[in-house]
Amino acid sequence: MKRTRKIILVSHCILNSNSKVEGLSQYEGIFKEIVDMLHDKGIGIIQLPCPEMIIYGIKRWGHVKEQFDTLFYRENCRKMLKPIICQVKSYIDTRYEIVGVIGIDGSPSCGVNFTCSGDWEGTPSKGDIDHKIKDLKEAEGFGVFMEELKKYLEEYDIEIPFTGINENDVYSSLKDISEFLNNK
Repeated sequence: MKRTRKIILVSHCILNSNSKVEGLSQYEGIFKEIVDMLHDKGIGIIQLPCPEMIIYGIKRWGHVKEQFDTLFYRENCRKMLKPIICQVKSYIDTRYEIVGVIGIDGSPSCGVNFTCSGDWEGTPSKGDIDHKIKDLKEAEGFGVFMEELKKYLEEYDIEIPFTGINENDVYSSLKDISEFLNNK
């Protein structure tokens, strides 16, 4: 296949579901469907780093956006994104097209259309944890990592579209991703 000069950025866990919080990977091997779709269109892939895995490791608990909405977390996201931004800028400067970013809706880091939100603080005592779980909700908007990626791209006047895979309905999201890619 001839080089198409098209590239897409994808959230880390799309290609490696092992990086997700234990028990939250609701789909098995979605990477094959995504990779096949991208391969069929000749679109290259840049895998974004997983900030949650890098900062908290594999034995972390699930979090909500409010817990990541800190200066520390945002600055570390930007550090992780710097080499990605350098690659994107280099590609664009040499007439490649960055066709988009695929995130993971529901993620407090990589959500695009919605993220996980709640009033999570304090100790994980039995009664407290039950209250927090009841408070858990989906909130419209980007997760923290995607917010930082979007801001960083804007600093270089780079506009690329974002789309997300809905973790609650992964396979219908594949249809949406296919339609997103058909416009590229």
